[in-house]
Amino acid sequence: MQPVIVILGRPNVGKSTLFNRLAQRRIALVHDTPGVTRDRKEVTARIAGRDVTLVDTAGLEEAPPDTVPGRMRASSEAALRGASLALFVMDARAGITPADRAFAAWLRRSRVPVLVVANKAEGRAGTTAAMEAFELGLGDPVPVSSEHGDGFGNLHDEIAAKLGPAPEDEAEVEAERPLRLAIVGRPNAGKSTLLNALLGEDRMITGPEPGLTRDAVAVQWRDATRGEVRLVDTAGMRKKARVQETLEQMSVASTLAALKEAEVVVLVLDALLGMDEQDLRIARLAEREGRALVIALNKWDAVEDRNAARRRVEDALMTSLAQSKGVTVVPLSAATGRGVDKLMPAVRAAYALWNRRIPTGEVNRWFEAALARHQPPLVDGKRIKLRYATMPKARPPTLVIFGTRADVLPEDYRRYLVNSFRDHFTMPGVPIRLQLRSPRNPYAEDEG
Repeated sequence: MQPVIVILGRPNVGKSTLFNRLAQRRIALVHDTPGVTRDRKEVTARIAGRDVTLVDTAGLEEAPPDTVPGRMRASSEAALRGASLALFVMDARAGITPADRAFAAWLRRSRVPVLVVANKAEGRAGTTAAMEAFELGLGDPVPVSSEHGDGFGNLHDEIAAKLGPAPEDEAEVEAERPLRLAIVGRPNAGKSTLLNALLGEDRMITGPEPGLTRDAVAVQWRDATRGEVRLVDTAGMRKKARVQETLEQMSVASTLAALKEAEVVVLVLDALLGMDEQDLRIARLAEREGRALVIALNKWDAVEDRNAARRRVEDALMTSLAQSKGVTVVPLSAATGRGVDKLMPAVRAAYALWNRRIPTGEVNRWFEAALARHQPPLVDGKRIKLRYATMPKARPPTLVIFGTRADVLPEDYRRYLVNSFRDHFTMPGVPIRLQLRSPRNPYAEDEG
């Protein structure tokens, strides 16, 4: 069974905002009015690399059992009895209240592991205020801002530590989760022939006529590692100006949907034609959607000057796809089968990097070294002060950096940080998201 994580705390400390942030979608209603949440809400969420059942509860209040607040508290107590971990949320801005102390004492008696989440801890002042939660006697508090997403890398790490390693049967379930792979490219590049070569059977109709595949076709398959793969062959994507017929418009829409649902995208190129603007447009779309990318250089058996052909593709990737720096290129012939056996190992390697999460401590050691090598530049005569970094999520890897005036960091320095991060942690060919967060300064003078 999945671990159950229950979110508890007095009204209006931000439990539902935390619930939505951890679930990565808006499920619970959020409003400044205390007591909006009355019934428990449950959702399966991906936290710390495993599936968990996340439970949002009503605010804890001292009240008679026959009142609405009393029944809400009874519901929260029932949720706690089946929990693997309780997240006790307090408001760092408001500080510790008598109600917080009373409920902390109740949680200590429950024998359920508890993690104190000091919410609304924006900026350095909020982090300092969060330390007051030590006196609750429930261990180290984790300062976060559920509204802005600050501190969630540390929160994921602490949740992972509290839950402990996944049991073997859960690891087996994770191993059986099919890898979602989409094969995309221009018409007649050999996508369907490649799918047939991977499957070892003529599953898709192929031929010299472009556009034989009209819809995205999904096939469940086991590769050489015996791992499950959901393989999707898609219709060829022509330049937008040439997409005129209603049927072809629907085919392109189906291809885009398959690309967005994929985890890894294999872009099939015709090695005789090289990489043109339409291929780059498709690759940029995969990059924009945050998908891992592998290039299949098809019809390799028909290429005479292979060094020149490969160099042209790599040059196009280097100059036009900054986020796909180091993407793996696999030369193959789908028609003869030569080189096809090298494609899935490249896909699996890209998928592993795309899933990789790096602990906050390692991220900050890299960050300090990157700043020491190359300080942020002056902007409008003022120095930008970058303070710390975290990686709150993978799929794709997302790097969040906090600092004063971080939001005005020049684009070239942003590229420097992403490339440094990619090189240091050896993550070629995987799109890396960079988010910059600047705490709001309440003492800043109004401009005007």
